[in-house]
Amino acid sequence: MKTCFCGSDQPYSRCCGPIIKGTAKATSAEKLMRSRYSAYVMVAVDYLFDTTHSSQRAGLFKKDIEQWARTNNWQKLEVLHADTFIVEFRAYYTDRQGKKQVHHEKSTFVFENDSWYYVQAI
Repeated sequence: MKTCFCGSDQPYSRCCGPIIKGTAKATSAEKLMRSRYSAYVMVAVDYLFDTTHSSQRAGLFKKDIEQWARTNNWQKLEVLHADTFIVEFRAYYTDRQGKKQVHHEKSTFVFENDSWYYVQAI
């Protein structure tokens, strides 16, 4: 079994896979963030779009999400801190020029209609 991309040490099929496929829901902001990282690895564009809060979707285009996901080689996720509505993390990747990059972000999330959504970086 393939270990999940999110760094949980669980099999993808029991971690982020069911969440991305829609057969399970993220139970916390951290789980949603981890599944979104895995969705970038898997180029699960619809999931990334759908788990972005509706207030943030204006100007968000699926083709841009897909390009960002495909043009980077995702290496590792490191969760630095997580509480109920904020997750701080580092995502390590190699860009299309082969340069190693680190995306460091504090993200905000909201729980609405029985689901978690990514809102924005702060």
